[in-house]
Amino acid sequence: MPGDWQRALAVVAHPDDLEYGAAAAVAEWTAQGKEIAYVLATSGEAGIDTLPPVECARVREAEQRASAAAVGVTELEFLGHPDGVIEEGPALRADIARAIRRWRPELVITANHHETWGTGPGAWRNTPDHRAVGRAALDAIGDAGNRWIFADQLEDGLAPWDGVRWAAVSASPYVTHAQAVGERAVDAALASLNEHRAYITALTDEDPEAYARTIVTGGLEMHGARFGGGNAVGFELVPFS
Repeated sequence: MPGDWQRALAVVAHPDDLEYGAAAAVAEWTAQGKEIAYVLATSGEAGIDTLPPVECARVREAEQRASAAAVGVTELEFLGHPDGVIEEGPALRADIARAIRRWRPELVITANHHETWGTGPGAWRNTPDHRAVGRAALDAIGDAGNRWIFADQLEDGLAPWDGVRWAAVSASPYVTHAQAVGERAVDAALASLNEHRAYITALTDEDPEAYARTIVTGGLEMHGARFGGGNAVGFELVPFS
């Protein structure tokens, strides 16, 4: 992964999306002094069957704030799009372009927007929210740099921003680059996923900490083996300049 950048914006659909892939890289980068902010399209209100959406949103937003703090991120925003039925289109692109113009990142991080989680026959199908937000994030990078797209944002003092140099897609089936991570970043990533305790408890009967360790270390070891050993987070890197 390129390292000659200072500011990144992570744009994903739900609380926990970053913790299932990119969090260890985020921890590595914030420890280096890089500035990273999170934008969540939804509050994850449809994610726990036993909780009504309003209560679920409150719980999951709190978990996401704690999760972000575990990897050194304090700036985060929930856009309020409806969980499970996010509409891909100008409204979503406008919200993401607004965040890009406000944060002015060189790197945009998002999650897998492809049809499946893997390649070949039998690959698990990706969900509509992930596909919609990932594609919209890539589109909004270009929108943010064009003053005539979502021009009303200029009236709010948000100047066009064409400084995004790359998008990094985590959990992509088409990994091209990897970020090596040290033990402190691994520990931070484990702590970050563990903050989603209510969600994980509803998702699996497995011990939450054991579940988190399997998820985090499994991905890090897989990409590390492909990219020279150690632990690494894999990304599909998309150039924009």
